[in-house]
Amino acid sequence: MVIDRRTIGATPAAAGAVPGQAAEDSRESNKRTVLAFYETALNRSDFDEAVVHFGPQYIQHNPMIKDGIDGFRSFLQDLKAQFPELRGEIKRVFADGDFVILHVHARRTPDELGLAIVDIFRLEHGKIVEHWDVRQPLTETSANTNGMF
Repeated sequence: MVIDRRTIGATPAAAGAVPGQAAEDSRESNKRTVLAFYETALNRSDFDEAVVHFGPQYIQHNPMIKDGIDGFRSFLQDLKAQFPELRGEIKRVFADGDFVILHVHARRTPDELGLAIVDIFRLEHGKIVEHWDVRQPLTETSANTNGMF
């Protein structure tokens, strides 16, 4: 390992770091983690691959899902058994600190309108440790022409 002694004890700016770069890198890394988790767990139904994105403890706020990694595994297995064609199309991704927010168009079957879902994930040390979600069904008609996505 090579140590540049000019940077020992120096401020990040003096050491050549860009102010805010570490926070930006963390947010981007957290986004990649959540996107990889979502793709493997929900769209590919590969829970064994998806589980690597969980931290040691997992807190679930959706009242239909039991707490913990095993609770999520059970929920996902039941969901995929009932709706094998379930897919989620991520429309937007936001990151703020340790939180990643997905705006998702979910369809249980290809021919249904589906749901607009906002998933909120909290990460610690780059791993998913907590989840919230809100869901709203899409409708045939709307009072405006803006759409839900």
